[in-house]
Amino acid sequence: MRVRIGILTGGGDAPGLNAAIRAVARRAFQLGHSVSGVQNGWAGCLEGGVIEELRPADVRGILPLGGTILGTSRTNPLKMKDGVATVIRVLRRHGIDAMVPIGGDDTLSVASALHEAGFQTVGVPKTIDNDLSVTEFCIGFDTAVGVVTEALDRLHTTASAHHRVMVVEVMGRDTGWVALFGGVAGGADLIIIPEFPLTLGDVVSHLYRRRGEGKLFSIIVVAEGAHIPELEQEAASQAETDAFGHVQLAKRGIGDALARRVELETSFETRVTVLGHLQRGGSPTPTDRIWATRLGVHAVELIAAGKSGVIPIRRNGEVEVVPLADVIRETRRVPEDLYALTRVFE
Repeated sequence: MRVRIGILTGGGDAPGLNAAIRAVARRAFQLGHSVSGVQNGWAGCLEGGVIEELRPADVRGILPLGGTILGTSRTNPLKMKDGVATVIRVLRRHGIDAMVPIGGDDTLSVASALHEAGFQTVGVPKTIDNDLSVTEFCIGFDTAVGVVTEALDRLHTTASAHHRVMVVEVMGRDTGWVALFGGVAGGADLIIIPEFPLTLGDVVSHLYRRRGEGKLFSIIVVAEGAHIPELEQEAASQAETDAFGHVQLAKRGIGDALARRVELETSFETRVTVLGHLQRGGSPTPTDRIWATRLGVHAVELIAAGKSGVIPIRRNGEVEVVPLADVIRETRRVPEDLYALTRVFE
């Protein structure tokens, strides 16, 4: 049976989103289905939103592009009166029979609610933080880790030349996957993540010990959501929240706060680099392209098979299908044994 499939990208943009959009559209066209692109995340499914038909030419040449041709937002229909009902009404009005939302826990929580309300929905996992349950891969993570690694490679030379402490703030709201993988790959000597808080005293002791061993520079990677007790009040004063109730961590400034206090406590010249949106930008890595393609294609095949409330994921190196509810049930955190790896190189 011929169906019209809607695609949207929600939450923060990530390299690989366009690869997923292309995969969904190309497989749908191949199976004889129609495709509509919902603009600007869930905002496009509300009254006044924009939904337009996608044609083969619209997804041609977008595989290597960062960002998302559909736009995105952090609009949350679950916080609106009759939000899910409104979304379904708007989608039906545009002739859409099924949805493929591409996003993280916030986007997929709305997708799960859509399924529970009776609208056919199959998700695709995307989050630079890589913290969705069950799946080993989320679109954007591999590219972000590459950006962090390259930045640390570059910062090592200037840190060494000037005998400085370099504090590098990277993405990671509730988990430290980007900080840990990027930090280990880039040779950081201290990695601070939300799962394993450190005190300012721990950081200072680490720096004095390195100096005592003749190591005259240090590279500290800190996840933007990390907690350092002595800095909490200063960081919290900058807090603002989005539509899903999350603190806007770019304004929290944990990297800046840490760099200031380190220099004050040690008198070691200290600089901060906040990678911020650089981690979201640019062309996706081959890994992000390949897995976005595999998961996007599989999502359409699930739609065609009449499935709903499920999501294709990567597990044990293969594509598997699990309930949407499973990937949003809890946050996947860095385990202690993996974090212990970072302590080898302090």
